[in-house]
Amino acid sequence: MGASGAAAAEPPVRTPGLDEVFTPYVQSTFADGRLATPGEVIDGLRADDPFYVEPSLDGTEAPGMLLKWKPVQVQFGGVRPGNLDAYKIMYVTRGVEEQPVISTGIVMVPAGGDGDADPRALIGYQEANDSVGAGCHPSTQWTGGDQLDPAAFSALGPLAQMFSRDMAVVISDVGNDADPAPHGVFAGQFSGRANLDGIRAALQVPAAGLPEDIPVGLFGIAGGGVGAATAAELQPRYAPELDVRSAVLEGMVVDQRNFMRVADGSVGSGFAFANLLGLEPWYPEMKIDEKLTPVGRRIADFYRTQCQISYFSMPFVPLHLLFESGMSPADIPDFQHAYDDNALGRSAPEAKVLITSCGADDSPMSLVPAKDSRELAEKYRAGGTDVTYAPSDCSMAKLLSDPYGWGTDLFGMQTIDWLARTME
Repeated sequence: MGASGAAAAEPPVRTPGLDEVFTPYVQSTFADGRLATPGEVIDGLRADDPFYVEPSLDGTEAPGMLLKWKPVQVQFGGVRPGNLDAYKIMYVTRGVEEQPVISTGIVMVPAGGDGDADPRALIGYQEANDSVGAGCHPSTQWTGGDQLDPAAFSALGPLAQMFSRDMAVVISDVGNDADPAPHGVFAGQFSGRANLDGIRAALQVPAAGLPEDIPVGLFGIAGGGVGAATAAELQPRYAPELDVRSAVLEGMVVDQRNFMRVADGSVGSGFAFANLLGLEPWYPEMKIDEKLTPVGRRIADFYRTQCQISYFSMPFVPLHLLFESGMSPADIPDFQHAYDDNALGRSAPEAKVLITSCGADDSPMSLVPAKDSRELAEKYRAGGTDVTYAPSDCSMAKLLSDPYGWGTDLFGMQTIDWLARTME
């Protein structure tokens, strides 16, 4: 039950039925859309869009300043949906040390079908995108590239529900997607700012027609949950002009150090190693290569260029074997500042917060300690945040007895009712 004392008869979250996912609006996107031609499929897979060429910054640019935008056609899985307008954006945000940097992203606005041409809310969506390499991020995924990315597949259900409820969405790439340097996607102090500044930039796209006072929600899952939570914590002082009503946080890494301890040697070992590589661009004192064995350096060089599908390639590998010291990466001294700087719960959001994660450490999907999410909820409540904690059953018994409910909860689809209510 949330801090506001919701009635016991109305659970805070519930598994949506198929009719709530394949709504008339979603059906219209297929009926009024079409399959991409072979040429369009090939063009989508190419990573040479000149849009990503960055202009020079002089350091005076305001956070959220829109540098450029262009209309694009959403294309995913060889399908070009109808009744969905989209725009690539490039904008200014702030790095961990508040220095101006550039990020790209994509804005998607439902139109036609039974959707309203005037969206009633704007959601700053942060996917479970853990890619360190270039060309792996949302503005590419949703226009025909990186089509095997699990983050995009996991977003299909929540996005369908949001669009059916007349919610526009902006998804940040958390950096320039074409930048060949390793992307610092795991630094919440960066991804949180990139989320908020992406929302600011989306409001400046003239063709999108989004009013400045539109209600705003934040939605983040797994790696994206870190950015969404940090955005919620930062928003009152970083972007107070945004009408942020609520934040949905699912399966996020609350404490990087604890995540390393749990994920190390598990099915998620590759993701834990990628997590380190996605922190280092903002915390160069980590000096990861200096600490790795020759095999570890080869894996790191490969991972820095890859999309997250590749991180499934190293399950159950104890990460201490990749370091010359033989230490767990959770304990390496040079990594501690990065862990501490990105721990959640440093301040309490003013927006309402829904935290949903595995309620127990009883599943291969439980890479984040359930205790961390419970403690984060209590920290936020103690700071005055209206918090709803609604844990999911991630157990193997649930998977075997109710695979639909298990899967929809894993992707956050059970939270959209709650999110929609907070936008009213």
